[in-house]
Amino acid sequence: MPIKPIDLPEYLDVAREAALKAGIILKEHFGKVSTSMISEKAKNDYVTEVDKKSEDSIKSHIKSHFIHHGIMAEESPAERNSSEFLWIIDPLDGTLNYIHGLPSFAISIALEIKGNLAMGLIYEPLRENIYSAIKGHGSFKNNKRIHVSPAETLSTTLIATGFPFRIKDIIDSYLKVFKDFFMQVTGIRRGGSACLDLAYTAEGIFGGFFECALSPWDMAAGALLVEEAGGTVTDFEDTNQYLKTGSIIAGTKEIHREMLKIIQSTFKNR
Repeated sequence: MPIKPIDLPEYLDVAREAALKAGIILKEHFGKVSTSMISEKAKNDYVTEVDKKSEDSIKSHIKSHFIHHGIMAEESPAERNSSEFLWIIDPLDGTLNYIHGLPSFAISIALEIKGNLAMGLIYEPLRENIYSAIKGHGSFKNNKRIHVSPAETLSTTLIATGFPFRIKDIIDSYLKVFKDFFMQVTGIRRGGSACLDLAYTAEGIFGGFFECALSPWDMAAGALLVEEAGGTVTDFEDTNQYLKTGSIIAGTKEIHREMLKIIQSTFKNR
């Protein structure tokens, strides 16, 4: 059955409702996470009982409206089926920040239809900010239109990144990229939440963002936000397969071009 544009706001409404419900859970437990609530999925990769409660809440809300839709979420096996709809969920992006009481974390919910990103929403519970985008209809923060930075060169912009702690063999190359950027930009920030870094890029706070070794739920909603805010998003190979490759470069058209050149130069010389 073809998807009508009128359907997309309904999906966004459901995502917003789900995020607000899960946000209550995150706010209730913020600053109260005990060691007994934390487990380590892999080296330096943590999950809390709050992540799981948030995810269960989001999935339950979505399933109550769209029982046959597929779901891919961070803390549970993917529920794929024959549906052309796939919800991509990060119930708590910035878990380490959350554990340590750093108020920089968010909920990310995206909807993929027939393999294409159609809707994305990022919710900052503590600041009550909702970033949202529908394919072809722009990006918004709290219902006000947002756009990427007007910056055209790295020398006038602030960029963001994260560190690929899961892939140790590329750390040296990554640090070289970091150094190359450091010498050219106004500043670099590492906030600890990829989805928020992308939201801030869509809003024009950051001129660009890059990272690798990410999962689809880290990027899906944020990537659509940047694109709909007028930015460019690719992976390190300059393709649109970032959800599959796990690497991402996002920013204004001009900043993206400069970032891509630096990143490709370093990684091709590894």
